[in-house]
This record gives sequence, structure tokens and C-alpha cells, in this order.
Amino acid sequence: MTGSGSVRVLVVNAGSSSLKLTLLDGDDQVIAARELETRDELDEAAVHDALSAGLDAADAIGHRIVHGGERFVAAVRIDPDVETALRALTDLAPLHQPKSLAALDTVSAQLPNIPAVACFDTAFHANMPPAAATYALPAAWRERWPIRRYGFHGLSHSWVARQAPQMLKLSSDCLRLVSCHLGAGASLCAIADGRSVDTTMGFTPLEGLVMATRSGNVDPGLLLWLLQHTGMAEGELASALEHDSGLKGLAGSGDMRVVLARAGDGDAASTLALEVWEHRLRGQIAGMAAALGGLDALVFTGGIGERSAPIRARAVNGLGFLGVAIDMERNQTAEGDRELTADGAMTRTLVIQAREDLEIARQTRTVLASG
Repeated sequence: MTGSGSVRVLVVNAGSSSLKLTLLDGDDQVIAARELETRDELDEAAVHDALSAGLDAADAIGHRIVHGGERFVAAVRIDPDVETALRALTDLAPLHQPKSLAALDTVSAQLPNIPAVACFDTAFHANMPPAAATYALPAAWRERWPIRRYGFHGLSHSWVARQAPQMLKLSSDCLRLVSCHLGAGASLCAIADGRSVDTTMGFTPLEGLVMATRSGNVDPGLLLWLLQHTGMAEGELASALEHDSGLKGLAGSGDMRVVLARAGDGDAASTLALEVWEHRLRGQIAGMAAALGGLDALVFTGGIGERSAPIRARAVNGLGFLGVAIDMERNQTAEGDRELTADGAMTRTLVIQAREDLEIARQTRTVLASG
């Protein structure tokens, strides 16, 4: 495909509870957009109606696919062989991959003649240094099974890696960033020279930070103890770690706005939940900075990172040793892409709107332009 800059891209972003459909013109302006709820299963009729209402005027389709496994380390044009490989990866992401594939099937059935590209959340982390990607597990396990730290939210972190240098008016070369994607799911990424060198999520999206309903890091010995001594079934344990832990497990709600409000009213459980969340976040930001050998800029993105001034303020509290300090007025009034750095701070702090749609569109055009 030539003239990729004028290609209109339909971005298909299947999340855990919604399907976002966004049609972008050649200048990345939104022509049309729809968000459909998909908590149980995809409503094919609703997708058909949405596409028929103007979203089908696309030259190309870009699909967000959560897991690319070891094979897919960059975006790829979808063909029958790729589809088969994507389905084979379902056991690595059983909660997310089926939703992406259901959206792929439904959109492809209605728009069969439009070229489609798979863009992966794991791809940005595929070339992390072996020291960051490798688990200290038996060699026989690592040779037999695809065991490594994959990382996720790569489309969001990749957008930050490209957008932050533009905001800072600096080259990405030698620029050390920590990208904080904070939402219901949350992860950090250490970015050096525009590339991921470490991240907090691992083999699954359960590793790392405390999240809305996910536990984040837990001693594996504790999980073994629960299985061995309480009679808990594997399915019950898996469901609890994914759906009933994190902020929900600590405070009874996975909604950060609710937790903040309750903590403000003096609720002890919510106060503890915030303290645990902040403690883990600050420690892992410091870990990402250590992987970089220093820090030039801290970036907040994702729903909480972009919209919650109180959370940003709490997050940077205690990071002064990394040179981080924010201007409270700028923080309070921040909208869209904005710099929050306090006067005299050594490390700059930014808010960058999460635009996975633009990253997917960029990757889609690149793949199709390359033939």
C-alpha cells in the first residue's frame, strides 16, 4: 500500500468490559467512534450496527491484540496463518485474547476485503534485556515452555516513548523515561532511547503494581500455602487474584474515586488501601529508575494517571530523591498533555493522554506501507 499517510484506519480495541471502535482519517483526526459494552460476550448485532453507521469507511483495520507470545514481536498483517497462531496463544491470556479474537472475527466478517493488522500489547517489551525478561526458574522449564516476562500495556507505553520527547523538545536518544500507565490495570515501563528495558507486568498482567481488582506482586509461597493448606481450588485462587484483590480486596471497591472519597471521610480500610497502593507504586518507580541508571522524566498516563490530580500528588510524594517535584497548581488544573514539573526540579514530570488508537493506526499504516 502506498500513500500510507492518507490511509483511514478503523481501530478495534477490545478490552475486558468494552469494545472501542474508532475511525481515524489520514491526519489521525477522529471521524467516528463507538464504545460497546462486552462484559459477558460480544454483541455481534451491535458491532454490525456500529460499523454500518459510518465506521466501515476505512482503508485498513488495526486490531489491538493483548498477547503476541514469542513469535509476534511487532505488528503484522493478519492472514489465516496469523489467525491460527493468535488462537494458539489463548492459554497465555485466557481472559483477554478471546475478546480480541471475537472482535477480529466479527469485524472481519462484515469487512472482509479491508486489510487488517494485529498490533500487540506485548511487542514493545519483546526486546527487553535478558536480565529483565528472564525468570530465575529451572532451565528445563524455560526451554520446554514459553516462560518469560512478556509485559503488557505496550501500545500505551510505546505512545509515551514517542510523545514525551516531542513535549520535552528532546531527542529520544539517551532520554530515560518511566511511563506510569495507571488505570484499572496498571503497569510501569522503563524506557531508554525509545525502547522498553524493563516493565512491572510479567508472564501475565497479574504481576507488578496493586491494581483495581488484581493483586500485583504476591509471594508465590503464599499462593502455594493456600493451595496446600486451605483446600482452595485453583480456579477459586485464580479468580480471587484477578477479580477480588487489589483495591477491591483492601477497600471493598476497585474504583479509585470511591477509595479516595472514603479515605477522605476517614475510612480506615480505604486509607490503608491507598497507602499500600502508593507504597508499591513508589518502590517500583524507583526500581524502574534503577534499571535506567537514572531518571530524566516521569510520565503519567491511563485513566487514573491522566485524570486524578490527588493520585499524582500522592504518587510523587517521597520521590524527591529522584529529583521529582511537581507544581501543585499545574497538577490540579492539568488537562490533556501537560507538563507538571515544579520550578527547579531536576526530573521533569508529564501527563500524556493515552492514545492507543493513534499508536495502533501508526503501526497499521507502517505494516501496510511496507507491503
